[in-house]
Amino acid sequence: MACGSLSYTPATSPCGGGGGGSLYQPQGQWGPCFPAVWPRGSRGAGSWEGSQGGWESQSCRKLLLPPLPHPQPSPAAWPEARSRLSRSQGCGGDTQPPTPARQSAEVVQAIRNSSAPAAGARRGGVAMSSVLYYALPALGSYVMLSLFFLRRPRLLHTPWAPAFLPRLGAHRAGSGERLEHTLEAMENSMAQRSDFLELDCQLTRDGVVVVSHDENLSRQSGVNRDVSSLNFEELPLYKEELEVYFSPGHFAHGTDRHMVSLEDVFQRFPPLPMSVEIKSVNEELINKVAGLVRHFDRNEITIWASEKSSVMRKCRAANPEMPFAFTISRGLWLMLVYYLGLLPFVHIPERFFICFLPTIINRLIMRKSLIQHLEQRGVQVIFWCLNEESDFEAAYGLGATGVITDYPTALRRYLDNHRGAAQASEALTLSSVSLPQ
Repeated sequence: MACGSLSYTPATSPCGGGGGGSLYQPQGQWGPCFPAVWPRGSRGAGSWEGSQGGWESQSCRKLLLPPLPHPQPSPAAWPEARSRLSRSQGCGGDTQPPTPARQSAEVVQAIRNSSAPAAGARRGGVAMSSVLYYALPALGSYVMLSLFFLRRPRLLHTPWAPAFLPRLGAHRAGSGERLEHTLEAMENSMAQRSDFLELDCQLTRDGVVVVSHDENLSRQSGVNRDVSSLNFEELPLYKEELEVYFSPGHFAHGTDRHMVSLEDVFQRFPPLPMSVEIKSVNEELINKVAGLVRHFDRNEITIWASEKSSVMRKCRAANPEMPFAFTISRGLWLMLVYYLGLLPFVHIPERFFICFLPTIINRLIMRKSLIQHLEQRGVQVIFWCLNEESDFEAAYGLGATGVITDYPTALRRYLDNHRGAAQASEALTLSSVSLPQ
């Protein structure tokens, strides 16, 4: 009989006794589709007493049913009955009634299933304890070694020997006091005993390296032309006044409004150190700058500078004898290895760390221990572009080697007024890099 059928057939009682009792059972085996419901009489379990008699045999208590009328469900009730039975008992399962042994096995399995997550958690806790047992001492040893060599880098590295000490750098040759990048601005900076000039270079159409911050001349001269589209003799004059980029609202003036070539600068100031910044991947420009540096024998006092690592790779390939500064990406790498404790164990090929200081983020992440470590390894730390005395104070207070400013007169005045601190810092820098690389 299919699961959910409601037809019954009478069966003769297998037990003795009066009453003519009959057994009603479904066609087929007893199964989970038909729960057994046994009558309970006033004379106790297993007995039945009624108008048709009852059983007296106690062995038939779980087998016999009292006479029941045949159910006659209507055809319309069959789907609802099948659905109800399927929901209550399910179909296709085990057709045998559960035994006590089977019930006990199911209880044991349920207990095991419930205890499995707890056992897994205990095993995970043991594994974590084992990891911590070995990891914590190793981490502690690493931190101690990192701090030890951070303060004593010369035990692992030979420091670079400085060719000059860049205490005072003139940004764009001193663009706050004279028109930027002019010979007049450079002479003014020399009068303030500037230690080096910070310059930017572009290439003209006829292959002359010109000292200019912008490729397009609109801001500097009011002419909307690129330097690369003009010959050197066609370059326009600077405006009569130029706003100081890092001091908005302040303007510089000067009598000299001519743009100048890098070759003229090298000829006019042969012993003066300079930082030459290349802003884009222009191999012709890079090779010409490298050639001029070699021609005037300035390999040790001319610094390659660029914000981009791709440009710096070209510069180093063109003249590997020139010292070079950190790019932006290399500066970020430097901060990362410092905070991870790896800085004492890595090689640093750069000799200058020229960092933009005024932003609050840089002042929060910059640490004296980092600057002292770099200077002990011969890497000179220079902050730019600082134009206020409070900025000078912050930079030298952190232990910087030097500062780049638009106002060399103001920075010279500050250094003269703090001569004792400046001399002490200079002596510390020179003593920390006494050995050549």
